[in-house]
Amino acid sequence: MTVAQAVVEYLSKQYTLDTVDGRDYRERLIPGTFGIFGHGNVAGVGQALKQYQQLDPAIMPYYQGRNEQAQAHQAVGYARHTRRRQTFAISTSIGPGSSNLLTGAALATANRLPVLLLPSDTFATRAADPVLQQLEQPHAYDITVNDAFRPLSKFFDRVSRPEQLFSAFHHGLRVLTDPAETGAVTISLPQDVQAEALEVPEEFLAEREWRIRRPDADDEDIRRAAEAIRAAKRPLIIAGGGVLYAFANDELAKFVELTGIPVGNTQAGVGVLPWDHRSSLGAIGSTGTTAANAIAAEADLIIGIGTRYEDFTTASRTAFQNPEVKFININVAPIDAYKHGTTLPIVADARKALVKLNQALGGYRVGADLEQMVSAEKKRWDATVDEAFDTRFTPLPAQNEIIGATSRAMDARDVVICAAGSLPGDLHKMWRVRDPFGYHVEYAYSCMGYEIPGGLGVKRAALAEAAASGTAARGGVKVDVRDVVVMVGDGSYLMMHTELVTAVAERIKLIVVLIQNHGYASIGSLSESLGSQRFGTQYRALNEEQHSFDEGDTLPVDLALNAESLGVRVIRIEPGEKVIAELEQAIRDAKAAPERSGPILIHVESDPLLDAPSSESWWDVPVSQISDLESTRQAFTTYTDHKTRQRKLLG
Repeated sequence: MTVAQAVVEYLSKQYTLDTVDGRDYRERLIPGTFGIFGHGNVAGVGQALKQYQQLDPAIMPYYQGRNEQAQAHQAVGYARHTRRRQTFAISTSIGPGSSNLLTGAALATANRLPVLLLPSDTFATRAADPVLQQLEQPHAYDITVNDAFRPLSKFFDRVSRPEQLFSAFHHGLRVLTDPAETGAVTISLPQDVQAEALEVPEEFLAEREWRIRRPDADDEDIRRAAEAIRAAKRPLIIAGGGVLYAFANDELAKFVELTGIPVGNTQAGVGVLPWDHRSSLGAIGSTGTTAANAIAAEADLIIGIGTRYEDFTTASRTAFQNPEVKFININVAPIDAYKHGTTLPIVADARKALVKLNQALGGYRVGADLEQMVSAEKKRWDATVDEAFDTRFTPLPAQNEIIGATSRAMDARDVVICAAGSLPGDLHKMWRVRDPFGYHVEYAYSCMGYEIPGGLGVKRAALAEAAASGTAARGGVKVDVRDVVVMVGDGSYLMMHTELVTAVAERIKLIVVLIQNHGYASIGSLSESLGSQRFGTQYRALNEEQHSFDEGDTLPVDLALNAESLGVRVIRIEPGEKVIAELEQAIRDAKAAPERSGPILIHVESDPLLDAPSSESWWDVPVSQISDLESTRQAFTTYTDHKTRQRKLLG
C-alpha cells in the first residue's frame, strides 16, 4: 500500500481508553478527516480517502471544509467537547494550504487541545525543484513552509522516507493523547512520499488503545497541601479547564461543600460549578466578577486546580494583594504546577488529587466570616447582572441585554460558543452556566474567526454524543441533541464565516447570533481606555482629507444578506423597543427547528458604547510614556498607578 493509504487505515484503528471512577471509556481517537485538496495531497491522502470511502465509508469519514484554518478550529471544538478524548485529522496541499493551518496550530497548542495536522510538503527527492508554491531559502535548502509549524506544535516530524512513517505517527499520537503535553501534532508529508508504496507491518495496522494518563497525587504533597489549607484564613480555589478535562466536577463540588472554600473560575473553567452554587464566585480576574475579585484580593492561599494562570486570570498579577499569599497548584502539566514560584506543586490529575484532599481534610471548614463575605459578594454581583440584563427598551440594545436574552432562551444543556472581542469578557462575567458542557469560549488564543467553525465542531460532537446515547434524530424529528448557539460580533464574522457553507452542505443546525455593532467594540473600548480614542476600530468610509476611518459614514454592509447568499436561514431583528423580546423568541424558534435542517443566523444590532459591568480589576496593556495627546497622558497616569499594585512573583 502507499504511505497515504497506510496513514488512513492506521488512523481508523486508533482508540483512546479513559478510566474515570472505575469505568472505562473507549472512543475512536480520529473519527474523521478534513481536507482541502491540491497538488501535494490530491493523489496521496485524497486518493486514499476516496479508496477507503468506496470500500466502507465508516473506515475514515471525510469532511469538506472551506478553509484549512477553520478545519483546525472545528477539530479543536470537537476535542474540547469530547474532553480531549477525540479529535480530527486535517490534510492540506502544499504551500498556502499548509500555512493556512498555522493559526489553527497555535490556537490548539495555546489551549492545550489535541488536533492532528497533516500538511503536505514539497518533494522529498527534490526531483522537480522548485515546484509551484515552494519556498526557497539560499542559506538552508531543506527549509519548507512546514518548518513554521515547529514552534507552534507540541510535536513535529517530517516523513522524508516511507519507513519513517511508523515512528512519526507512534510518537505523534503519544503526544496527542497525553494530557500534560497535548496540543497541535504536526506530521509533514512530502507529496512524493505520500504516493510511494511500502510494505506495512500488520502490527502497525492493528487496533491500538491509547490510555489517557491520569497520574495520582503524591501522598506527601497532599499532606503538605492539607496542612497549608488548614492554616489558611481566607483560602480561594481558582478552577481551570483541567477540572473539566479530568471530569472532576463532582469531586470539586464535594470538596467545596465539605470545606466551604469558595471557587473562582477561568474562561476554560466555566461550568465547574453551576452559577448559583453557594460557593461559586463566578469568573475571576480581568473579566471576572466583583465577587471573585474581592475574595481574591484578600486571599492568603490560592489553590489553583487545572489552570495555567493566564494574565486575565491573575489580572496581570494584581488580583492577589495579600502580602502573605501562597499558592498550591494542582495540575497534570508540571509547567503549570510550578507557576507563581509555589513551593507546593502537585503534579497530578485534578480528580485524583481532590479525592485525596477530601480524605485528608476531614472535619476542616473555613471560618464563618469568609462564608458570610462570599454570600454577600455573590448577592451584590447577582444584583449587578440582573440590572445589566434588564431590558431598557431602546432601539439599539446593550450587549448585556443581548446576552441576557440569549441565556433565557437557551436550555441548560445547550452550549454557548464565543472566542474574541468584547463578548468573551462579558460572557465570562455574566453567563449563568448550568451544565459542565454549557460554555465554550476559546480565550487562550482569543482568535477572531474561531466562533463559527469552533461551534460547528462542538455541534458535531453533540450529534455524536446523542447518537452514542441512542437519542439521535430519526426522520427529522427533534430529539435530545444539545443546541449550539454561536455568539459572534461583526468583526469576527467577517474574519471567517465560510464554514456556514459547510453547515449548509451537511444540514447541521447551528444557531448563530450575529451582533452588528459596526466595528471592533472590544479594541475600541480598550483603545479609549488607553488614550487612543478608538482609533481604527470603526467600520467607516475613508475620509480622504484626514486619511481617517474614524468619522466617515457607516459602511452599507448587510451581513444578514451575506449569510442568506450562502444558503443560511436568516432571522432579522429590526431595531426598536421590542428588540430583546423578538431576539429571545427568535432563538426559541431556531431551537424548535428540526435537527439536520441547516444553520440559522439571527441578526441583531447593538450599541457598542454601552459597556458591561466593571470587574473592578485590571489588564496590563502598556500606554505610551510620552504623547502629545492629553487623553494618552491621562491614561498613562492611570496605568502607572495600576503598575504599583503588580506583584513581582516568580514563575
